[in-house]
Amino acid sequence: MDTSKDFAEALKSAGYKMTAPRKAIVQVLEQEGEHLSSGEVWALGRRIYPPLSRATVYRTLELLTNLGLIRPILLKDTAQRYVSGEGGHHHLVCSTCGAVFELDHCGVDQLAAELSERFGFQIRSHLLEFYGVCRDCQMHA
Repeated sequence: MDTSKDFAEALKSAGYKMTAPRKAIVQVLEQEGEHLSSGEVWALGRRIYPPLSRATVYRTLELLTNLGLIRPILLKDTAQRYVSGEGGHHHLVCSTCGAVFELDHCGVDQLAAELSERFGFQIRSHLLEFYGVCRDCQMHA
């Protein structure tokens, strides 16, 4: 995830303040990494800022998504999880248990470069998800 400073600058340039609740949410996103659900952000954020409400978490995640700082990934259980809004993200998502496995490299960078050249399109980020059944769920089926 981006740094707290990056989030603060993006919020300020969009006309928003870095309030105490937003700061707690950003700290959670920065410290805990990726693939957190809103419920996990809320639970972890309350450790930093105890009055943090679920509604504030939902609104802040929506704001950060609209600003392009984070983006949701959708899982089978309908619980959105959030990843950084920058760069490429490549995931294997288990349709049975919802586990998310991040791939370090999947070969999309070459395709992105070709598409950018071909269409004159400046690609800023991408998200690639493969859905299937993980090894553990296959063994327990």
